[in-house]
Order: sequence, then C-alpha cells, then structure tokens
Amino acid sequence: MQIKLVAPKQLRNEIILPASKSISNRVLIINALAHSDKWPLNVSDCDDTRVMVKALTEQTKLVDIMAAGTAMRFLTAYFSATEGQRTLTGTERMKQRPIGILVNALKEIGARIDYTEKDGFPPLRISGTQLSGGKLVLPGNISSQYISALLMIAPTLEKGLKLELTGEIISRPYINLTLHIMQEFGARVSWADERHVCVLPQPYQPKTYYIENDWSAASYWYQMLSLSDDNAGCIKLPGLFSNSAQGDSAVKELFENLGVHTSFVCDEDGMECAVLTKQKVKVSKMEYNFINQPDLAQTFAVTYCMLNIPFHFYGLQSLKIKETDRIYALIKELGKLGFVIQETNDSELFWDGSRMPIQENASIDTYEDHRMAMAFAPCCLKMPEIRINHPHVVSKSYPSYWEHLSHIGFNITECS
Repeated sequence: MQIKLVAPKQLRNEIILPASKSISNRVLIINALAHSDKWPLNVSDCDDTRVMVKALTEQTKLVDIMAAGTAMRFLTAYFSATEGQRTLTGTERMKQRPIGILVNALKEIGARIDYTEKDGFPPLRISGTQLSGGKLVLPGNISSQYISALLMIAPTLEKGLKLELTGEIISRPYINLTLHIMQEFGARVSWADERHVCVLPQPYQPKTYYIENDWSAASYWYQMLSLSDDNAGCIKLPGLFSNSAQGDSAVKELFENLGVHTSFVCDEDGMECAVLTKQKVKVSKMEYNFINQPDLAQTFAVTYCMLNIPFHFYGLQSLKIKETDRIYALIKELGKLGFVIQETNDSELFWDGSRMPIQENASIDTYEDHRMAMAFAPCCLKMPEIRINHPHVVSKSYPSYWEHLSHIGFNITECS
C-alpha cells in the first residue's frame, strides 16, 4: 500500500498524542512485579504495548512479541525472574537483532535461558526462577533497554543488584527514566556515582500510576510546525509534562533553533498542555550528539534537509540495530529527495549541502520502521506532495498518526 500526502496551508489545532510507549512498557513490567491489582491509567494503545499487555496477562508458553524490541528485552528479564517456562519469539527481523549481552548478564545472576535457533539471537526458551542477583559489569554503550531490563527486576533478586557501566554510557535519559519509575513504585535505587547503580532487594509497592503522553510522538508535530509556512501556526498538545523524565522531551529545546517555541498551560483539572508556536529559525548549520535521544535522529535529519540547513549528527551507533538500519535507510530515502547524505564510523551522519537530481515519482520506503514513515510524511510541507510506502507501520508507536494528520487538514489519498 502507498499513500500520497498534500499539506494544508495552516497548522492550527489541538492533538491528543498517544501515551508514552517507553513509560507504558516500563510501568507494565514493574506493575506486574509488584503483583498489583491496579491497572495503570492511560496505557499506550500501540503495537509494542499491546504485545506487552498480552504477554503479561495471558498465561501461554509461546510468547510472540512480533517486532517489539522493547518487549523482547524487558520480557526476557521478567520471565527469567518469574516462575514458569516460556519460549519468547518474534518476527524474522527480531530474530536478527542480537540479545546475547542481556542473556549472558542474566545467566551470571542465575537465569536459565537457552537459544532455540541461533546463539545470541531470539527465539529464547526461558525457565523462570528466583535469581540471586549481586554484581554485574556491562559496557555502557549497549542498548539502554538491556540495562533497564536488568534494573527493573533487581528489587526482586535475593541480593539486589550492583551494576557497573564501563566506557561511554549511551541513552542515559532512558536509564534515568527507568530509575524514576522504579522509585515511584517504592524501589530503593540510585546512582552511587556516574558509573554505578545500586538496587536494594526490596519489593515493589502497588500503586495507581498515570502514564503521561509521548514526547517522541510530539517530535513530528514540532517538525511539521518548523516546516510550515504558516507564521501564525499553533499546535496544542495536552498531556505533555514540562518536567517529564522522558529523554525525548529534549525536543522542545532542540526545536527552538528550528523555529518552534514551547510554552505550557494547565487546564481546569491541572493537566499540563504544551503549546507550540511558530518563530524564526535561529541556525544556519548544526552539530549535535544524539547519544541520549537516538529516536529523534530521523526527525531531525529530515527536518534539517527540508530547511536546507547543513548538519553533522553523531552518537548514532544504536541506529543500526533498530527496527531497520536507520542510518542506511536515511541515506537512501533522503537521496531520493535529492540530498547527498554521508556517514562515517557507523555512528555519524552529515550533510554539507550537496544535492543530486530528485528521483522522479519518488516514494519513501519505510523498512517496517514506524519512525521512517512519520519523519518523512511532513516533507509535503516543503514539496507539492510526498508518497509513503507501507504506511501502516505507524501502528508500532502511534496508531492514530494518519488520522491526526487528516484532522488537521492534510490531504491523504491511497495510491494504486
């Protein structure tokens, strides 16, 4: 399936974003470990969270998490620390995404996990048991989801957990988000210093938890307003918190340079609302380290190209093991639109302004990656139209994305 998007002249409306996928998945795991009978409020309705809910509520021996990488990492740790035997599997792409570092760490503290096909990769056969805990040493440049998975089960371990992270630590805000939610459920956990996290063996306490809306999803609305020619443009996004622990809340500062200002107001119930307004672009080139916000890289690479602003982004090493190789995908798809993007060190992307002919009748491939579809759709604000292949991929994190674009005035038609 392919869709064609044509942009509206004005961007002025209110959009109710989906709940945070990152918070939802963490809260669901911790809520289950707390043996709570209180279901979290405002749980995300995206694919990744639905498979998590199904895995935690249905007592099945075969658990298929499809393309949900977060669920694969978090559930590997959760099932290792809870009674029962399960086989954890996913899509063919999921079977190509490495998990050996997490499995080895779990085995060090007593987990019983076997690979059923290829060593180091899913599917996994997990025999859950009481884990001993103790001390673990891991490289800091691995996926923060491995680290978060270990931390979340740590209060249930006999000895708790002392975790040392060596070398460069990437995606620290995601680790801090995990620690913040753990603390809200009563865990005694903290950074001992810049490299050591200590978790005491103290059970979680059940509580009613409200999940805030998703700052990652907000990034696409910032992008749209930045690319729009509507100088009076204004987007209101209720349910975003100004003091959010979400790492991608950095988007509000980053888009100040690209012509979008953020203010906050509260409704009569005290719920915060982010108000995005149009202002002048402040930069002529940009360097930025995305080590802490890798999921924003696609949005910003596309935005800077569309604004004709050269950039150099680094700290992108985790992009190669996401839903697709996002570095390759960005280079190829931006190339269709005439931008010569280069990479180096498997972790950097840069554009010096070089152009090549635009591909005639170009359509953007999405590589089974929700963020490719959502990051490229706003290009129609700077082009007569944009065509997106396999647009259904947005269901992974933002199922109502196309509906929201239609609501605000984008013309979306299905192509034959």
